[in-house]
Amino acid sequence: MKITMKHLTAIALSVTLGHAQAETSWDMPTPYGDSNFHTVNIREFAEDVREATDGELNITVHSSGSLIKHPEIKNSVRRGLVPIGELIMSRLANEDPLFEVDSVPYLASNYEEAWDLWQASRDLLSERLEQQRLKLLFAVPWPPQGIYTRFPVKTGDELQGVKMRAYNKSSERLAELLGAIPTQVEVPDIPTAFGTGRVDAMITSPSTGANTRAWDYLSHFNHAQLWLPKNMVIVNKQAFEGLPESVQSAIEIAAAEAEKRGWEASKAETAAKIKIMEDNGIVVSEPSDALVKRLKEVGAMMEQEWLERAGEDGKALVEAYRAR
Repeated sequence: MKITMKHLTAIALSVTLGHAQAETSWDMPTPYGDSNFHTVNIREFAEDVREATDGELNITVHSSGSLIKHPEIKNSVRRGLVPIGELIMSRLANEDPLFEVDSVPYLASNYEEAWDLWQASRDLLSERLEQQRLKLLFAVPWPPQGIYTRFPVKTGDELQGVKMRAYNKSSERLAELLGAIPTQVEVPDIPTAFGTGRVDAMITSPSTGANTRAWDYLSHFNHAQLWLPKNMVIVNKQAFEGLPESVQSAIEIAAAEAEKRGWEASKAETAAKIKIMEDNGIVVSEPSDALVKRLKEVGAMMEQEWLERAGEDGKALVEAYRAR
């Protein structure tokens, strides 16, 4: 048979279409800016997936809530509006208290304890997400949470009546128990919230403090190490299962590497960002004995409240964690 230009064109078109059909593009919303270590880690995860699949799956990361705002990311992934996304785990506390186990004050306040808590809770949280057609890929902690103010905090009484930025149910409750007034503010809005007087204090990590240039709007950071909340990356289960098995495997391998890399980055982040704040004039202090006593009293109260909300699963989770 004579091969004509018409045949060659048809063959080329068929090859092109077949290649296009083999490629999948995913949009991935994240709440935090490009310089944030979580976002940096996620971009590495996306690149690892692209390389491992030879471009068969390309994940485009949309940072700073530019595609979907933080409160809507989980439901957007569940509904299939986007196939994958990142959010802070404790944001789901209102639908299931198990998701805020990492934000109970002093239940786990260093990396070793936080890792043990994660190992004790991961399977249970994965099951909860599976019930909503979601798959947990990995989770990475923020550095330990501290108290940012425009004045020294020595006993906790100084926070009475102060408007305090909150980002989850635990930070709201802690503020209330310290006599402060909690106000929900997302990370990109923190400088404006301080500048307009919407808030005068906050509980957050050294990362967020340095990344939002806390020295421009406050003066003190108390390294209280209250808890280490985690961000998690979730994927729509139907979208995941619709991929070839080789691509699914590549995602899971890249996710395991991202989790390991992210935990190490978080540890390094703590010291690095505290130094940046000190270099820019923030007064960094360790909590006094009086403040530790007050915070641990509040923490014990919050742990009891959490156990009552979380029921038997919560009790079993904490027992498994403390038995490790």
